[in-house]
Amino acid sequence: MMIQLENEQIKASVLALGAELRSLVDKKSGKEWMWQADPAFWGKTSPILFPFVGALKGNAYQYEGKSYNLPRHGFAREMNFDVRKQEGDSVVFGLSSTEETRSLFPFDFDLEVEYILVGAALRVEYRVKNSSVYKPMWSSLGAHPAFAIEVNDDKGYSDYQLWLEQDEVLNIHPLQGTQLLRKAEAVPLENGVLPLSYPLFYNDALVMTDMKSQRILLQNSKDDQKLTFSFSNFPHFGIWAAKDADFVCLEPWSGVADFEDHDGELTRKFGINQSGPGESWTAEWKVEGGRWNWID
Repeated sequence: MMIQLENEQIKASVLALGAELRSLVDKKSGKEWMWQADPAFWGKTSPILFPFVGALKGNAYQYEGKSYNLPRHGFAREMNFDVRKQEGDSVVFGLSSTEETRSLFPFDFDLEVEYILVGAALRVEYRVKNSSVYKPMWSSLGAHPAFAIEVNDDKGYSDYQLWLEQDEVLNIHPLQGTQLLRKAEAVPLENGVLPLSYPLFYNDALVMTDMKSQRILLQNSKDDQKLTFSFSNFPHFGIWAAKDADFVCLEPWSGVADFEDHDGELTRKFGINQSGPGESWTAEWKVEGGRWNWID
């Protein structure tokens, strides 16, 4: 089931499977801002990563003396969400724990994802609740939106860049091969600019656990179109694209993949969120297209 949202400036389409954003169109220009899930490269557009972000060491973890298996990025992206509330410019999707999820993730949870159109912007809010009345819960959540890069006779992928509002250096944890985090390597930026290129992602995602910026601009040198991406309450960040694909994922995360030396114990996993009985936590991101003076 696809849910459509629309106001005077933009329209969005969200799939109930995974509560996944599949389209975001500027109505005046007709521009599609989202990657259209070409399976030849990557058949997703904006999956939700829950209850873990990234890979677990050995695709497994231990909790209270028991071992559990879970694939990379968790299970929420492959599950049907309920539509809990829908208005003309907003929709709330929900996913709650079941016997099936507890066999993979032994906690009672409730996850809500709300998509809200605000003028020319889309805001996405996540609400994670520990539904248990007696025990804590350890979980992570990540966003994974893929924004289309327009490549044609006049402009190529390498004409695009990301401007990070507050960073002059990115401490990037390599993922090559294992999909597990290694010690960070410092990559200096010039005036906060990260130039995009296909080879930039040949060794997988760029993962930062201490990035300062909470606002990023995607822009190109051939015209003044830009995309503004901002987020809050997500302490980690990933940037990724499939090999030679014309998109870039801007991924705010509340957790990360396991480090190579992690011992597998869930309560000692780096970046994991602990929620007490009945507690909730929220995070959000926002995206808006428009025009921008080129940053030198």
